[in-house]
Amino acid sequence: MPTHIAFIMDGNRRWAKERGLNKMLGHRQGGIALKKIIEALAELKEIKFASFFAFSTENWKRSKEEVDYIFEVARDFLKENEESLYHKNIKFVAMGDLSKFPQDLVDAAHRAEERTKNNTGLVVNLALGYGGRADIVQAANKVFEKGEKLTEENLKENLLSYPAPDIDLLIRTSGEERVSNFMLYQLAYSELYFTKTFWPDFDKKQLNKALISYTKRERRFGGK
Repeated sequence: MPTHIAFIMDGNRRWAKERGLNKMLGHRQGGIALKKIIEALAELKEIKFASFFAFSTENWKRSKEEVDYIFEVARDFLKENEESLYHKNIKFVAMGDLSKFPQDLVDAAHRAEERTKNNTGLVVNLALGYGGRADIVQAANKVFEKGEKLTEENLKENLLSYPAPDIDLLIRTSGEERVSNFMLYQLAYSELYFTKTFWPDFDKKQLNKALISYTKRERRFGGK
Protein backbone atom coordinates (compact mmCIF):
# COMPACT_ATOMS: atom_id res chain seq x y z
CA MET A 1 0.00 0.00 0.00
CA PRO A 2 1.25 3.52 -0.70
CA THR A 3 2.18 5.80 2.17
CA HIS A 4 1.51 8.96 0.15
CA ILE A 5 -1.18 8.99 -2.53
CA ALA A 6 -1.96 11.99 -4.74
CA PHE A 7 -4.84 12.91 -7.04
CA ILE A 8 -5.24 15.18 -10.03
CA MET A 9 -9.00 15.62 -9.87
CA ASP A 10 -9.84 16.11 -13.54
CA GLY A 11 -13.06 15.94 -15.55
CA ASN A 12 -15.60 17.94 -13.57
CA ARG A 13 -16.63 20.08 -16.53
CA ARG A 14 -16.78 17.16 -18.98
CA TRP A 15 -18.85 15.17 -16.47
CA ALA A 16 -21.41 17.98 -16.46
CA LYS A 17 -21.31 18.44 -20.25
CA GLU A 18 -22.03 14.75 -20.88
CA ARG A 19 -25.17 15.12 -18.77
CA GLY A 20 -26.31 18.36 -20.34
CA LEU A 21 -25.67 20.26 -17.10
CA ASN A 22 -24.04 23.57 -16.37
CA LYS A 23 -20.30 22.97 -15.98
CA MET A 24 -20.43 24.61 -12.56
CA LEU A 25 -22.44 21.67 -11.27
CA GLY A 26 -19.54 19.43 -12.21
CA HIS A 27 -17.35 21.27 -9.71
CA ARG A 28 -20.03 20.90 -7.05
CA GLN A 29 -20.21 17.16 -7.67
CA GLY A 30 -16.43 17.03 -7.62
CA GLY A 31 -16.51 18.39 -4.08
CA ILE A 32 -18.83 15.58 -3.04
CA ALA A 33 -16.46 13.03 -4.59
CA LEU A 34 -13.54 14.60 -2.73
CA LYS A 35 -15.28 14.13 0.60
CA LYS A 36 -16.04 10.46 -0.14
CA ILE A 37 -12.48 9.67 -1.21
CA ILE A 38 -10.98 11.36 1.85
CA GLU A 39 -13.27 9.30 4.08
CA ALA A 40 -12.33 6.10 2.23
CA LEU A 41 -8.62 6.84 2.55
CA ALA A 42 -8.97 7.58 6.26
CA GLU A 43 -10.11 3.98 6.74
CA LEU A 44 -6.86 2.65 5.20
CA LYS A 45 -4.35 2.95 8.01
CA GLU A 46 -1.33 2.25 5.79
CA ILE A 47 -1.97 5.47 3.85
CA LYS A 48 -0.65 8.38 5.90
CA PHE A 49 -0.76 11.27 3.40
CA ALA A 50 -3.14 12.24 0.59
CA SER A 51 -2.61 15.24 -1.69
CA PHE A 52 -5.34 16.64 -3.95
CA PHE A 53 -4.88 19.13 -6.81
CA ALA A 54 -7.83 21.49 -6.37
CA PHE A 55 -6.73 24.80 -7.93
CA SER A 56 -3.49 25.35 -9.83
CA THR A 57 -1.52 28.49 -10.59
CA GLU A 58 -2.72 28.05 -14.19
CA ASN A 59 -6.41 27.88 -13.25
CA TRP A 60 -6.44 31.67 -12.85
CA LYS A 61 -6.70 31.76 -16.67
CA ARG A 62 -10.28 30.46 -16.49
CA SER A 63 -13.26 32.81 -16.57
CA LYS A 64 -13.94 34.87 -13.45
CA GLU A 65 -17.35 33.22 -13.19
CA GLU A 66 -15.83 29.75 -13.05
CA VAL A 67 -13.02 30.73 -10.69
CA ASP A 68 -15.50 32.36 -8.31
CA TYR A 69 -17.67 29.25 -8.38
CA ILE A 70 -14.71 26.98 -7.65
CA PHE A 71 -13.92 29.21 -4.68
CA GLU A 72 -17.54 28.89 -3.52
CA VAL A 73 -17.34 25.09 -3.73
CA ALA A 74 -14.04 25.09 -1.81
CA ARG A 75 -15.43 27.44 0.83
CA ASP A 76 -18.54 25.31 1.31
CA PHE A 77 -16.46 22.12 1.44
CA LEU A 78 -14.30 23.50 4.25
CA LYS A 79 -17.19 24.90 6.26
CA GLU A 80 -19.30 21.76 5.93
CA ASN A 81 -16.49 19.30 6.67
CA GLU A 82 -14.34 21.01 9.28
CA GLU A 83 -15.99 19.18 12.18
CA SER A 84 -16.08 15.88 10.30
CA LEU A 85 -12.35 16.09 9.54
CA TYR A 86 -11.68 16.79 13.21
CA HIS A 87 -13.78 13.91 14.53
CA LYS A 88 -12.35 11.45 11.98
CA ASN A 89 -8.81 12.35 13.19
CA ILE A 90 -7.85 13.81 9.78
CA LYS A 91 -5.31 16.63 9.63
CA PHE A 92 -6.10 19.25 6.98
CA VAL A 93 -3.40 21.34 5.27
CA ALA A 94 -3.99 24.09 2.67
CA MET A 95 -0.98 23.71 0.38
CA GLY A 96 -0.21 26.64 -1.89
CA ASP A 97 -0.23 30.41 -2.28
CA LEU A 98 -3.51 31.76 -0.92
CA SER A 99 -2.51 35.42 -1.22
CA LYS A 100 -4.86 36.07 -4.16
CA PHE A 101 -7.77 34.10 -2.73
CA PRO A 102 -10.91 35.69 -1.20
CA GLN A 103 -10.37 36.39 2.48
CA ASP A 104 -13.36 34.33 3.61
CA LEU A 105 -11.96 31.28 1.80
CA VAL A 106 -8.53 31.87 3.34
CA ASP A 107 -10.16 32.17 6.76
CA ALA A 108 -12.09 28.92 6.23
CA ALA A 109 -8.88 27.11 5.24
CA HIS A 110 -7.02 28.44 8.28
CA ARG A 111 -9.87 27.47 10.61
CA ALA A 112 -9.83 23.91 9.27
CA GLU A 113 -6.05 23.78 9.71
CA GLU A 114 -6.25 25.10 13.25
CA ARG A 115 -9.13 22.79 14.20
CA THR A 116 -7.33 19.66 12.97
CA LYS A 117 -3.66 20.52 13.64
CA ASN A 118 -3.31 18.01 16.48
CA ASN A 119 -5.00 15.13 14.68
CA THR A 120 -2.79 12.10 14.16
CA GLY A 121 -4.53 10.23 11.35
CA LEU A 122 -4.54 10.85 7.60
CA VAL A 123 -2.92 14.12 6.52
CA VAL A 124 -4.84 15.77 3.67
CA ASN A 125 -2.95 18.32 1.58
CA LEU A 126 -5.43 20.33 -0.47
CA ALA A 127 -3.48 22.15 -3.17
CA LEU A 128 -4.91 25.65 -3.66
CA GLY A 129 -3.03 28.18 -5.76
CA TYR A 130 -0.38 25.51 -6.21
CA GLY A 131 2.22 24.91 -8.94
CA GLY A 132 5.01 22.35 -8.83
CA ARG A 133 7.65 24.65 -10.35
CA ALA A 134 6.72 27.50 -8.02
CA ASP A 135 6.96 25.10 -5.07
CA ILE A 136 10.53 24.16 -5.99
CA VAL A 137 11.52 27.82 -6.47
CA GLN A 138 10.07 28.95 -3.14
CA ALA A 139 11.72 26.02 -1.34
CA ALA A 140 15.11 26.87 -2.88
CA ASN A 141 14.72 30.55 -1.97
CA LYS A 142 14.01 29.61 1.65
CA VAL A 143 17.24 27.61 1.75
CA PHE A 144 19.24 30.51 0.25
CA GLU A 145 17.68 32.99 2.69
CA LYS A 146 19.12 30.88 5.51
CA GLY A 147 22.56 31.11 3.91
CA GLU A 148 22.70 27.35 3.34
CA LYS A 149 24.05 25.39 0.41
CA LEU A 150 21.19 23.74 -1.49
CA THR A 151 20.90 19.97 -1.00
CA GLU A 152 18.17 17.47 -1.74
CA GLU A 153 17.48 17.18 1.97
CA ASN A 154 17.03 20.85 2.80
CA LEU A 155 15.07 21.40 -0.42
CA LYS A 156 12.61 18.66 0.59
CA GLU A 157 12.30 20.17 4.06
CA ASN A 158 11.10 23.45 2.55
CA LEU A 159 8.58 22.10 0.04
CA LEU A 160 4.98 23.00 0.81
CA SER A 161 4.11 19.32 1.25
CA TYR A 162 6.71 18.74 4.01
CA PRO A 163 6.77 16.54 6.09
CA ALA A 164 4.96 14.30 3.61
CA PRO A 165 7.34 11.86 1.88
CA ASP A 166 7.61 11.52 -1.89
CA ILE A 167 4.42 10.42 -3.63
CA ASP A 168 4.09 6.66 -4.06
CA LEU A 169 1.02 6.68 -6.29
CA LEU A 170 -0.45 9.46 -8.44
CA ILE A 171 -3.98 9.01 -9.77
CA ARG A 172 -5.33 11.22 -12.54
CA THR A 173 -8.94 10.97 -13.64
CA SER A 174 -10.70 11.79 -16.94
CA GLY A 175 -8.31 10.04 -19.35
CA GLU A 176 -5.63 12.72 -19.54
CA GLU A 177 -2.12 11.35 -19.13
CA ARG A 178 0.10 14.15 -17.84
CA VAL A 179 1.11 15.55 -14.45
CA SER A 180 0.23 19.21 -15.19
CA ASN A 181 2.81 20.88 -12.94
CA PHE A 182 1.64 19.05 -9.81
CA MET A 183 4.22 18.25 -7.12
CA LEU A 184 6.99 17.74 -9.67
CA TYR A 185 9.81 17.13 -7.20
CA GLN A 186 7.72 14.74 -5.11
CA LEU A 187 6.71 12.72 -8.21
CA ALA A 188 10.25 11.68 -9.20
CA TYR A 189 9.69 7.94 -8.70
CA SER A 190 5.91 7.79 -8.33
CA GLU A 191 3.77 5.13 -9.89
CA LEU A 192 1.24 6.75 -12.25
CA TYR A 193 -2.33 5.56 -12.67
CA PHE A 194 -4.63 7.05 -15.30
CA THR A 195 -8.33 6.32 -15.53
CA LYS A 196 -10.97 7.54 -18.01
CA THR A 197 -13.41 7.94 -15.13
CA PHE A 198 -14.31 11.58 -14.53
CA TRP A 199 -13.54 12.81 -11.02
CA PRO A 200 -17.20 13.16 -9.91
CA ASP A 201 -17.64 9.43 -10.68
CA PHE A 202 -14.43 8.36 -8.97
CA ASP A 203 -15.53 6.39 -5.92
CA LYS A 204 -14.31 3.79 -3.46
CA LYS A 205 -14.57 1.05 -6.11
CA GLN A 206 -12.39 3.05 -8.51
CA LEU A 207 -9.94 3.78 -5.69
CA ASN A 208 -9.63 0.08 -4.91
CA LYS A 209 -8.90 -0.67 -8.59
CA ALA A 210 -6.05 1.86 -8.52
CA LEU A 211 -4.65 0.43 -5.28
CA ILE A 212 -4.79 -3.13 -6.63
CA SER A 213 -2.90 -1.97 -9.72
CA TYR A 214 -0.29 -0.36 -7.49
CA THR A 215 0.26 -3.52 -5.41
CA LYS A 216 1.04 -5.50 -8.59
CA ARG A 217 3.85 -3.18 -9.65
CA GLU A 218 7.53 -3.64 -8.89
CA ARG A 219 9.11 -0.40 -7.71
CA ARG A 220 12.83 -0.30 -8.42
CA PHE A 221 13.71 3.39 -8.01
CA GLY A 222 16.21 3.23 -10.86
CA GLY A 223 17.78 -0.05 -9.69
CA LYS A 224 17.31 -3.59 -10.93
